Amino acid sequence: MRKLYVLLLLLALLVSCTSKREYVVRMHTTEGVMDLKLYNETPKHRDNFVKLVKEHTLDSLLFHRVIKDFMIQGGDPDSRNAAPGKLLGGGDLGYTIEPEFMPEKHFHRRGVLAAAREGDDVNPEQRSSASQFYIVWGQVFTPEQLEKYKARYEERMKRKMNITPEQYEVYTTIGGTPHLDGWYTVFGEVVNGLEVVDRIQNSECDRNDRPLKDVRILNVELLKR
Repeated sequence: MRKLYVLLLLLALLVSCTSKREYVVRMHTTEGVMDLKLYNETPKHRDNFVKLVKEHTLDSLLFHRVIKDFMIQGGDPDSRNAAPGKLLGGGDLGYTIEPEFMPEKHFHRRGVLAAAREGDDVNPEQRSSASQFYIVWGQVFTPEQLEKYKARYEERMKRKMNITPEQYEVYTTIGGTPHLDGWYTVFGEVVNGLEVVDRIQNSECDRNDRPLKDVRILNVELLKR
């Protein structure tokens, strides 16, 4: 009986440790290396991204959409062998992921990793792309700028923009893209190599926001944590 109790205790500890494990992936790009931590609170997106890394799905893909002071986007499977100037962004893997919105905790501050998706008109359930993702750069707002930004957004979109005190602090010190909160799943963050994101978001781009010089994900690896 005592042996059974010890065994059950060990199993419980193993499950507890596994559930608290943090996944970190290292992304090697033509502009440098960055490490990204994946959030346990968004397990569907975390597990999918780990799957993409293990299967080397993201290797050799481009950051095909780059907008300065906003974000860098990659993960389109069609970008692997894309000809220069080709319009990209429509490729995917044939499935989508249920949204895991947590805007009060994981919001669009500078450096977070989030899932791209199609618009509400064709995607009313707001499901995420299986492979396309973006990393936020955004901008730093003064309190006055943030209030004006919020007012313009609400007038244009006819819906409220809720900003918590923590978000307010972050957006006026670190920066980000507050209008995306609650509409896209944030599931990780850059923990090392934010300067790489800065270099990429400063790329010279064509009218479709594709960098004129290809910015490529060379490979992505899963780090032990």
